Amino acid sequence: MCVFQRYSMDDCYLNQICKDDLILKGACMISIRSVKVHDKTCLGVRVELPSSPPLLLMIAEKGFIMCGFLNIAVAEKLDVAAAVVSGVKNFEDVLNGEVKAATSKAKALGVDVGMKGIDVLKKMF
Repeated sequence: MCVFQRYSMDDCYLNQICKDDLILKGACMISIRSVKVHDKTCLGVRVELPSSPPLLLMIAEKGFIMCGFLNIAVAEKLDVAAAVVSGVKNFEDVLNGEVKAATSKAKALGVDVGMKGIDVLKKMF
């Protein structure tokens, strides 16, 4: 069971930046949402990029899932629990996507290549 909650950007500092930046033409390019995964809540971050799929990140208490834009080798060097899913365009895709790579710290939590994102997040709480 997953529940998405969208935060309003009306009172957010980022919204003011977006309103003031003519390049963005009034559209905020960063979306932050709380995502319920069973009885836990993680943070979902989506960054719209020009002429590109979005950058996606879902953060739990002990680690995170990242899209293929981010570097698993760097995550390994930083000794963080991280997993990569690729070809994703939204949070549902991340939750349903198959893990392509994971750091040794994520593997120590029980994360394996081939797992679905939603199962990875459960291990990272």
